[in-house]
Amino acid sequence: MNKKQELPWDNPRFRNWVAVARACHAVERAVAAALVPLDLKPAQLDVLMNLFRHPGMSQHELARKLLVGRSNITMLLPQMEKRDLLKREADLNDKRIMRLKLTSAGEKLLMKALKVHTALIEQVMGQSTPAECDMLGDQMRRIAEALKTD
Repeated sequence: MNKKQELPWDNPRFRNWVAVARACHAVERAVAAALVPLDLKPAQLDVLMNLFRHPGMSQHELARKLLVGRSNITMLLPQMEKRDLLKREADLNDKRIMRLKLTSAGEKLLMKALKVHTALIEQVMGQSTPAECDMLGDQMRRIAEALKTD
């Protein structure tokens, strides 16, 4: 880059994107810290939330929803199953497919975690007016759609 070219940090889009990335990282750290007393990690919370909303989904479907590889899910589920947070059952029509369901202990832990998570979201998003919050959400959905690879 020569001195006549605009440097990326002089570009408002670049600066604002860095601000979005920093905010996202700060929220991720805050969520992780808030979940420590529940002995829960953010990835585990994602699993619990998805299984609550979509009981019986397959491991493959869960991996796609969470935008991670199946190997990530395969490593995470046994730990959660051992803690009695979820159970894996063979699909009735295809024994190769494992269906996932929350246990009552998993649902109870999820409800506690949702209170913590929701309070943090309220704190963070409370920095914006309802209109600003809606505008931010619309913009993030457009970005996600523009980068969608499926």
